[in-house]
Amino acid sequence: MKRINHLVFLLFIAAIISGCGSDSTHMYKNITGKAGEMVIVISKNSWDGAPGKVVRETLAQPHAGLPQDEPLFDLIDVPHNAFKDIFRSTRNIIQTSISSNVEESGIKFTDDVWAYPQATVQIRAKNADEFIKIFNENKERILSYFVQAEKERVTMNYKNTYEKAVFNTLNTDFGVTMKVPPGFRIMEKKKDFLWVQFDSPEITQGIVIYSYPYVSDSAFTVGYQLPIRDSLLKKYVPGPTDGSYMSTEKRLDQIHNVITHNGNYASEMRGLWRVENDFMGGPYVSLSELDISNQRVINAFGFVYAPNKDKRNLLRQVEAMIYSLKQNNQADNDKLNLQDVEIQVEG
Repeated sequence: MKRINHLVFLLFIAAIISGCGSDSTHMYKNITGKAGEMVIVISKNSWDGAPGKVVRETLAQPHAGLPQDEPLFDLIDVPHNAFKDIFRSTRNIIQTSISSNVEESGIKFTDDVWAYPQATVQIRAKNADEFIKIFNENKERILSYFVQAEKERVTMNYKNTYEKAVFNTLNTDFGVTMKVPPGFRIMEKKKDFLWVQFDSPEITQGIVIYSYPYVSDSAFTVGYQLPIRDSLLKKYVPGPTDGSYMSTEKRLDQIHNVITHNGNYASEMRGLWRVENDFMGGPYVSLSELDISNQRVINAFGFVYAPNKDKRNLLRQVEAMIYSLKQNNQADNDKLNLQDVEIQVEG
C-alpha cells in the first residue's frame, strides 16, 4: 500500500513539473543588461581578425536616422572560457565556434536559452572564411531577429498596463488600436488626427496618428506623404515660441522602405524633425499602412526630443509603440488582400 501511495505521489509531482514546463517563462531567469547590448562569444584572435570585423561592420554600424552616430547594438566580446553565468543571462547573445574540429557548419536561432526573453544565435564554422560566408549570407536575418526581439521586449513592459485613454480614443474614433505606456497624454484631437505625448524633465516622446484617402500607391511615396504630414504638423503641433511649429527636416534625405505590416501594404520612413523658427529637433520614425476596405492610409509618426542624450533606445521605444498599431477591420482587409494576391497570381 505504501509503495502504491509513493508511486501516486511521484506521478503527481511529475504532472506538476510537466505543467510548469508548458509555461516557457516559468523556469527562466529574467534577462540582464541594458537595451541594445549584445554579447559576442568569440576568441580574441577571431575578434581581432576578419570574423570580428564583419560582425562589427554589421551589428555596430550606425543606427539609421539619428542626429549623431550611435551603433545598432553595443557589442561586448567575451572569450569562450569567460562565458559564465554572469553573461549567459544577457538579452542578446551570439555564440561562435570557429575551428577545424567543427563537424557541421551552420547557423541556429534560439529563443530563451538561459533567460527570458532572450535572443541567441549560434554560428559554427570550420575556419574564418567559412564563418564570414555564413554570417554575410544571414546578416539581414540576424539583424531582423535581434531588432525584433528588442521591439517585443519594449511592448511586453506595458502589455497589460497601457494608457487606456489613448487606446480607447483610437479604438472608438479612429478604428484602430495602439498600446503606449501609462503617462502618455492626449495633446490634440481633431477629425482623423491625434497627437499624444510623454514628457519628463529630460525627454519627450510623441506620436501623431492621422489618416488620408488612398488614391493610388503614390500615396506611399515620400513626395506625397511629406506635404500632408508637414501641413498637419504646422496646423496642430506648435513649438515653444510664437510662430514656431513642428516640421520634417528636409536638408537630409528621408530613409524610406516599402514593407508589409499586419499583412497590409505599408511603408516606413525615418529621418529628422525640426521646429521652424526655433532650435528644437530630433529623430523620427513613421509607419504608413493601407486600410484597403476603407480606402484610407493610416499614419503613425513617432518622434523623440532628448537634447544632449543618446536617442537610439528612446526611438526604438517609440518605434515599438507605433508598430503595435492594429486595425479593427483587419478581417475585412485580410479578405481583400487575399483577393488581390489571387488576382496577381492569375495575372
